[in-house]
Amino acid sequence: MTTDPVPLSGPRFQTDPAALYREMRRDHGAVTPVVLDGGIPAWLVLGYRELHQVTGDPVLFSRDSDLWSQWPNIPDDWPLLPMIGRKQPSILYTVGERHRERAAMISGALEAVDASVLRSHAERFADELIDAVCAKGEADLVADYAMLLPVRVLATLYGFSEEQGPGLVTALNDMIDGRERALAGQQHLGSSMAQLIADRKAEPADDVVSRMLADPSGFTDEEIIQDLMVMMAAGHQPTADWIGNSLRLMLTDTRFAASLFGGRNSVAEAMNEVLWEDTPTQNVAGRWVSRDTRLGGRVVRAGDMLLLGLQGANSDPQVRVDGASLTGGNNAHFSFGHGEHRCPFPAQEVAEVIARTGIEVVLDRLPDIDLAVPAGSLTRRPSPWLRGLTELPVRFTPVPAL
Repeated sequence: MTTDPVPLSGPRFQTDPAALYREMRRDHGAVTPVVLDGGIPAWLVLGYRELHQVTGDPVLFSRDSDLWSQWPNIPDDWPLLPMIGRKQPSILYTVGERHRERAAMISGALEAVDASVLRSHAERFADELIDAVCAKGEADLVADYAMLLPVRVLATLYGFSEEQGPGLVTALNDMIDGRERALAGQQHLGSSMAQLIADRKAEPADDVVSRMLADPSGFTDEEIIQDLMVMMAAGHQPTADWIGNSLRLMLTDTRFAASLFGGRNSVAEAMNEVLWEDTPTQNVAGRWVSRDTRLGGRVVRAGDMLLLGLQGANSDPQVRVDGASLTGGNNAHFSFGHGEHRCPFPAQEVAEVIARTGIEVVLDRLPDIDLAVPAGSLTRRPSPWLRGLTELPVRFTPVPAL
């Protein structure tokens, strides 16, 4: 095995991540040394079994970022701080019993969302977005559609007014891209959440935020603000990329051609295949090692940071047979995480309803949709964390708005 760390940046995360992860596994094994912006070292866990081990042992591999040995080397304006923050009072960095209480509070608030109300919100916003482009005969299904839909639905469920939706979209996308606007996006999101909580304390309503505030476990406003930011970020961008990546698959793979013209059975199959092969959340930060131990043949030290290589683990040849079909409902992928910090099940269901409804509305409203550029020219956003298209240009016969 080679010892030179791999930069966790660069165009290959966009162009050919599958080959990059194969090379990392070949050269370094299941646990690869990587280097982040500013020369900060970490480990990327690419092995399916190793990732199972890390996510299943929250004591040895902790979510407590205070354990990180690199904090003295991190500048205040480090662009990855929104993704790898100092220990914040959010569910992401809480451990033990308090984490379980918070997970229950969030699950309860989301579980109370009526499935038919959720679907009707998703259909209404999806129809509005299609109405804006359907008479033109062409659209970018990323910028005009996928990047706008999930946050609009989530903002309504949480209790925001519809006018606030577009500003939240911009702030979230800035924050997640991890570039120079990241910290400003995080601040806009935080101040918006604080105002919503103040409004709902004064006037409760039938929404997610009011239910979180009513939880008897006694969470502070700051804790709820932080959890709402996590829920919004985790619910919007991966769902937007789930829509975009699934539509790309259906428009470029002949196996799904029939479903573009009336058959809907394949939407769920395409969505599941994307979670295995082209998952929106590629890599996640992180876990921190609480004492020296061995992992995947490596010695990892107390204070080291482990990044969860979800896409690398999904394609681990130890658990995957080349060419095996994944459209038969196999859900043993890591796309929603694993262990006590996995995405709560009600949140997964909300994301799936938004994504599936979004895809079905496109196929229903634009019946002869086709890719407007060669499939090989489609490009990805520059992020090692999230994998989504920069654009998805399509053409279709113009149809009137609803």
